[in-house]
Amino acid sequence: MKSKIFKKSTNRKLIIIGVSALFVFLSSCGQSDKTPTITDPIPVQDLQPDLPTAAVDSSMLGIGEARDITSFELVAEMGVGWNLGNSFDVVSKDKTDWGNPLPNKAIIDAVSEMGFKTLRIPVTWEWNQSAIAPYQIELNYLERIKKVIDYGLENQMHVIIDLHHDNEWAKPIPSLAVNVKKRMHSLWTQVATYFKEYNESLIFEVMNEPRIKNIPQEWTGGTLEGRNIINDYLKTSVDAIRATGGNNAKRHLMIPTWAASTSPDAMNGLVIPNNDPKIIISLHSYFPYLFALEGQGTWGSAQDKADLRAEFDKIRQKWIVEEKRPVILGEWATKKTIAVKNRIEYAAFYAKEATARDLLTILWDDGGNYQLFNRNTLTWTSVEQAETIIKNAVK
Repeated sequence: MKSKIFKKSTNRKLIIIGVSALFVFLSSCGQSDKTPTITDPIPVQDLQPDLPTAAVDSSMLGIGEARDITSFELVAEMGVGWNLGNSFDVVSKDKTDWGNPLPNKAIIDAVSEMGFKTLRIPVTWEWNQSAIAPYQIELNYLERIKKVIDYGLENQMHVIIDLHHDNEWAKPIPSLAVNVKKRMHSLWTQVATYFKEYNESLIFEVMNEPRIKNIPQEWTGGTLEGRNIINDYLKTSVDAIRATGGNNAKRHLMIPTWAASTSPDAMNGLVIPNNDPKIIISLHSYFPYLFALEGQGTWGSAQDKADLRAEFDKIRQKWIVEEKRPVILGEWATKKTIAVKNRIEYAAFYAKEATARDLLTILWDDGGNYQLFNRNTLTWTSVEQAETIIKNAVK
């Protein structure tokens, strides 16, 4: 989600052996760097204590050998999703800076109880990762993210983590590309190593909406040069994850187009790294833009519905039919200023028509302008809208 929109476990521990001796070869940069150890973290205050929870069997937490299933099979079993937006993706160390409480088990339990089956956890790493080699991630930050992943897995949800508002350093600009690839390679090596024991229930989305900010083509497909650099970043990330082996050798990964756009330039410009068979296409479709994202006007005419069907048909034709790749619409929403009745009507149509085309939807919820669940009070701003999404996202 664009940052301008809203100004915003258990007693089990993972055993990570030999991380300090691990070396990462950045073949795409023609150099090698030592991977930062995550057993000697940069000091950071823990984000939030949690009440002790009952011991849970590791098989219920997505731990163990990953099944060797296709990405189509995985997406088919995932189910409609919800975004924990404007929490870990806040662009500061204070993850309450954009108005939401720190993530906790009660939030995830309530979302699961409503019927959402997939949890997307947007993560910004910049404020919790060293900006200089070896680009070490703070261990306490990884531990906190792990807790929330476990909350989802305890609820039998599939969980997605990504690289979200890291737009200030991960720019697709030629003069920065070499160093960006080094940092991105290190980041995903650390993350993949830390979560190596998790099976296919945990999905890595290697970038969110990669783009150059404030250029005319920012949201309309970008530039050819920029798209090519993003393809290089995606390959660097995928290679880093795969190189850690184990479950990560067959983990399902999501990759976006430029800005996760559904524009022809963006979709046609995406190159699948190594033609990897376990790649899922990540797109965002706030459609139509003025209604869904800006909250202007109303929606529901015959033409409105025809246009949204055409948007979904375009996505399905390109990726599912022609490229034989599954698609996750990782973000969609309507602004809270829209009349509730119109939001419900739109949500029903969006969820139903996307699902009919095998497009998995994950609702954007930032706790603010696009709030559906109030994390401070643990209440739904519109129970009917939430129930409508769940009902219509089932074939």
